[in-house]
Amino acid sequence: MIFDRDDGGTVDGFDDRVRRAVRDIVAEQLEAGVDLVNDGEQSKIGYSTYVKDRLTGFDGEAERPASRRPEMEEHPDFAQRWATQIGSVRLRAPACTGEIRLKDPSAVRRDIDNLKAAAKEAGVDESHLFLSAASPGVVSHFFANHYYPNREAFLAAIADAMREEYRAIVEAGITLQLDCPDLAMSRHSMFADKTLEEFRREIELGVEALNHAVDGLAPERLRVHICWGNYEGPHTHDVELKDIIDVVLTARANGISVEACNPRHAHEWQVFENVKLPDGKYLIPGVVDSTNNYVEHPDVVAQRLLRYADVVGAERVVGGSDCGFGTFTGMATVAPSITWAKLHSLSEGARRASAKLGLS
Repeated sequence: MIFDRDDGGTVDGFDDRVRRAVRDIVAEQLEAGVDLVNDGEQSKIGYSTYVKDRLTGFDGEAERPASRRPEMEEHPDFAQRWATQIGSVRLRAPACTGEIRLKDPSAVRRDIDNLKAAAKEAGVDESHLFLSAASPGVVSHFFANHYYPNREAFLAAIADAMREEYRAIVEAGITLQLDCPDLAMSRHSMFADKTLEEFRREIELGVEALNHAVDGLAPERLRVHICWGNYEGPHTHDVELKDIIDVVLTARANGISVEACNPRHAHEWQVFENVKLPDGKYLIPGVVDSTNNYVEHPDVVAQRLLRYADVVGAERVVGGSDCGFGTFTGMATVAPSITWAKLHSLSEGARRASAKLGLS
């Protein structure tokens, strides 16, 4: 139904089907023991590309901004495999060819209403809800700019247009997760040819745009998600967390969600031995991997959480997944039944870690 709708057709019963999907996904999260639940982004074709339907200006030809991927150049056999995999995914990102403004303010309201209705039916307190939204930086990563004079102006326009979506979620009493994979992922893709210092300036621009868009919103109702790309690959050109964490921490969000268990970044809990979290901020380390079909043992999950608790304090750690399990419609590496098994293990591992620390 989402693909038919993306093709421009009228899809009878779409809104009702989304409501049922949100109800089901909330119930399944609860059954898995998840404490902080969301709508599974059931209404969206992709975590970032959905904005093309909510904003004006994205009427150009679908294309990806020019980028170089060093890891693909070094591993052509992997690049061929990746091209086959990604080629089967519908990833439409029409270029920006006009002024960006809010086009459909009712879309986020439907998301809010659907999540609240599902939470009420399931008996979930509204304080335990969150909704995801694309950050200005990740929108600029996926959509080529053919209208604005430079990236700064492009980011500013996106930030102004997305402000209402961000505000609506927070004012509804729901925590807003701003998806910001560009703060790490774009280093080995969009900005692979830049120096580290040049890259840091680019992500500073992204954080500045984000902070502008959420100005006036309570930081305790905001969390940001950082990742290096939700795919199984070499990741040998990923920027190190220690080289960007100071920029990330300038975001006006108390929660910091970061990939923390995949083989390339599992060691980076050590960063927080030397970096002090600012007052009020907390970490949401990924302790189950969203790109493989291994089900993590609960004791492994507990060990990962305890490492973070040891360096920043247990009260500043919330267990999470490395990234989303289905970030674009039709694209999921992990089998659904295994996804739920992983989330069961996440909740059980968190329980064991809490018990180890003498927490309820």
